[in-house]
Amino acid sequence: MPVDILVGTQWGDEGKGKLIDVLTRDVDMVIRFQGGNNAGHTVEIGDEHYVLHLIPSGIFRPNVVNVIGNGLVVDVLGLVEEMKGIAAKGFPVDNIRLSNRAQLIFEYHKRADALKESSAGTKKIGTTKRGIGPAYADKMNRTGIRGIDLTRPERLEEQFRAEAAKYNKQFAEHGIAPLDIDAEWERVREAADYLKDYVCDTVYLINDAIKSGRKILCEGAQAALLDIDHGTYPFVTSSNTVSGGACTGAGIAPQKIRDVWGVIKAYTTRVGEGPFPTELFDQDGETLRQVGHEFGATTGRPRRCGWFDAVAGRYACMVDGVNKLAVTKLDVLDSFDKIGVCVAYEIDGKVTKEFPASVEELAAARPVLEWLPGWKQDISGVSSYDELPENAKKYLERITELVDSELAIVSVGPRRDQTFEI
Repeated sequence: MPVDILVGTQWGDEGKGKLIDVLTRDVDMVIRFQGGNNAGHTVEIGDEHYVLHLIPSGIFRPNVVNVIGNGLVVDVLGLVEEMKGIAAKGFPVDNIRLSNRAQLIFEYHKRADALKESSAGTKKIGTTKRGIGPAYADKMNRTGIRGIDLTRPERLEEQFRAEAAKYNKQFAEHGIAPLDIDAEWERVREAADYLKDYVCDTVYLINDAIKSGRKILCEGAQAALLDIDHGTYPFVTSSNTVSGGACTGAGIAPQKIRDVWGVIKAYTTRVGEGPFPTELFDQDGETLRQVGHEFGATTGRPRRCGWFDAVAGRYACMVDGVNKLAVTKLDVLDSFDKIGVCVAYEIDGKVTKEFPASVEELAAARPVLEWLPGWKQDISGVSSYDELPENAKKYLERITELVDSELAIVSVGPRRDQTFEI
């Protein structure tokens, strides 16, 4: 059975968690393949509201195996807290599997992250200070500690103490209080004891599932414009967030991939630093923020809001190979008389439909806007495409055309029953 991938096609926060939750009704395994607990996926079931950080969004389906893949950096204390929190709400966690190849995050990574961000001044990236970047750096430097070490306590302690001592020297150079290695080790030891039975070789687990015909969905975190290679560098995350990252982050051969679902919001948002051509600083932007509840699931930070950016969306859908587009939060646009769509950029007097590699060029870009009429009615109760107002259909048709993809799902609210396939 081929594997499907679901990724974000903007700067994140498109509603991937909810779409994963909806799509998991038909799958046997959900794999998170990159990132860490700097990303939060929100799922609403009935009147209940859940936020996930490391656990795949299939956790609310008891028959789904939830894999934390080798491409992640995993905060061991954070994962234990999250698993216990989910269990306390009545959901089983025995269907979670943690890759023995996943890199681990410890307290010294978080402190190093905060140190780097605070010393960056005007050049700060806007990280969540969760230790993501330093953990990926350790991975590339080949000094990282991996999931398999959670099953080997003596080796884990030796590695942890050595790495913590190395970081303490760095902290001392900057006048920062050192990490209490003994106290922190006790916390890590307890977390390792909790997690050790969930650790396995997920590459074999996943590929055996593929061979046996199981239905598999790969869950991306963040989105294409935050990809370390293809995003708005350096204002990006530290992993490959595009669909190709699923192959390396889960250990799946490319020919096993079938469909790529791209999740795109009906407008555009961004958290953190970096250029944002369609950003609105007026009442329209504030309306999008308040009506769309645009505050980070992990950090609580208010998101920057703007009109739909089709230049960025088309680039992301191209890199991701999106063949099934899911448009979320269409209902947030209900009150607008007219709605802006960015169809091109004007940069230094030249009009282009290409997304620039240079953040300086992107920062200088002025959006070329096309205005579409609003529908001026509440669509949150609509349950099918045919029930949508004509202007809402025309809006969907236009943005789908602009990003060169095929509309497959529309969402008009946060609940499961407010999402329908075309």
